[in-house]
Amino acid sequence: MTRISRRGLLGGSITLGAGAALAGKTIMQHGTRRYEMPLESEPHERCLMQWPVSLAVYDRAALVRVQQAVARIATTIARHEPVAMLVGRDQAAAARLMLGGAVELWDISTDDLWCRDSGPTFVRGADGKLAVALIQFNGWGNKQPHARDKLIARKVAQRLGLPVIASGLVGEQGGVEHDGAGTVLAHASSWANPNRNRLPLAEIERRLLAALGGRKMIWAPGIKGKDITDYHIDALARFVGPGKVLIQLGEAIDHDDPWSVAGHETLRILQAACDANGNRLQIIRLPEPLDTRVTSADFVASYVNYYVANGAVIAAQFGDSRADGRARELLQDLYPGRAVEMIEIDAIGENGGGIHCATQQQPKAEA
Repeated sequence: MTRISRRGLLGGSITLGAGAALAGKTIMQHGTRRYEMPLESEPHERCLMQWPVSLAVYDRAALVRVQQAVARIATTIARHEPVAMLVGRDQAAAARLMLGGAVELWDISTDDLWCRDSGPTFVRGADGKLAVALIQFNGWGNKQPHARDKLIARKVAQRLGLPVIASGLVGEQGGVEHDGAGTVLAHASSWANPNRNRLPLAEIERRLLAALGGRKMIWAPGIKGKDITDYHIDALARFVGPGKVLIQLGEAIDHDDPWSVAGHETLRILQAACDANGNRLQIIRLPEPLDTRVTSADFVASYVNYYVANGAVIAAQFGDSRADGRARELLQDLYPGRAVEMIEIDAIGENGGGIHCATQQQPKAEA
């Protein structure tokens, strides 16, 4: 079973004006103005990524390997859409050597690479304008140093001139999936957890739905305390489209493996659930790779932790030729008209994440 080893209240009322006056400022959600998080497959302005630099997290050799994997992801995505790498000025020259000239560098200091979790959650209003829904990052419940990463969402919003809308939640976007049509999926273990939120699940649900523009929440229990993320959903199950879920899971439950037990419990909940429009979910299953290059028990070998770029799907391959080929064919079927590029990112998998964990899409604003 795939393991994931790495990694103010809504309400009130203010008038949301345009322009720089609100750029990077935290505001409360207006009671009549609704924002929604677009589906990842909608057109992007760019992809955001973070350059890992922390020697409190990695030794020097491991850090170089992780940086090389991050650079491989960035340069692959840059063939399909603009990529902005967040990196402090003191690290920019070294990053440029690995990234080449295709990736833009933004002077925003980082600790680690996990832009899905510490980066901004972009939402779009009915007027087509973007904002950042602030889900405050705290190092997965203060498990890892994050002095710089906790500031990234606000700094990106300020750079882009976007307002920040307080969600009243601590957590990570890797712990939640939105289908772009009102349905939201998450493991409760990474939200209703005192290391992030000391709130009833119903209140967390209310705030999460308001932040992402959702209308229907599907909760599965997940697992607390077995990995740094408390079982993020995005390495197990992803929304491919409205009401359509891709899940990576073995056929049989391994009752000696808590990840297998929890994954199959999530599957059973999805099979019984309806989407925001009252329709049963369409569920597509993808088997796990068995013969991977890396055999560590903590290695994350998740095909579903992919990134949907403009015109492409960027996914990991793990050296199991049969499983890698099957994953490519399925992703091609699920995303017709997009190129499927599968790349080696073993250093990131060894640290508990994948391509989706390392990326954050900025949707296009609409006129």
